[in-house]
Amino acid sequence: MGFFSRLFSKTEKQQSSVEERTVLNIQVGDIITYDLADYEVVGKITYRDGSYEWFSYQLLEGDTTKWLAAEMDDELELGIYETVQMPVQMPYPKQLTHEGKTFYKDEEGEARVTGEGRSKNINGRTTRYAEYVSEDEETYLSLESWGSEVEASAGYDVEPYEIKIIAGSK
Repeated sequence: MGFFSRLFSKTEKQQSSVEERTVLNIQVGDIITYDLADYEVVGKITYRDGSYEWFSYQLLEGDTTKWLAAEMDDELELGIYETVQMPVQMPYPKQLTHEGKTFYKDEEGEARVTGEGRSKNINGRTTRYAEYVSEDEETYLSLESWGSEVEASAGYDVEPYEIKIIAGSK
């Protein structure tokens, strides 16, 4: 086998080893197309509460940061979230008001996290989280405690066909 044959056969093998992406196995470095914009995945957080697992992917496009949340419950659930400023403290309240809407606490718990990319600084930590749903069930609030700080995000559901994934690595 000649040099070029070996070179090209290795290249083909390497290209075929790229894992097909789904919203449940996105990797840092992948590109996500959503709402006519291309975002680079710059961070990934894996949450584990008991045997239950879900993911948040930090998406960056220019100065815009969004989070894609993905979980497989009874069915696949996807949401797009953006960080919002809300003065919230622990313990989490039963309801919150944001932009004139009332949100009711749907669930609360504690999760261990694994962080990758820009989120690696939280690797191995635990967060206390709460999820809230609006009265019309069209928007959500997500709260996460990181030490003494509580981060809030507002979001909404998206359908899998609205997300396109381009693998940036294996």
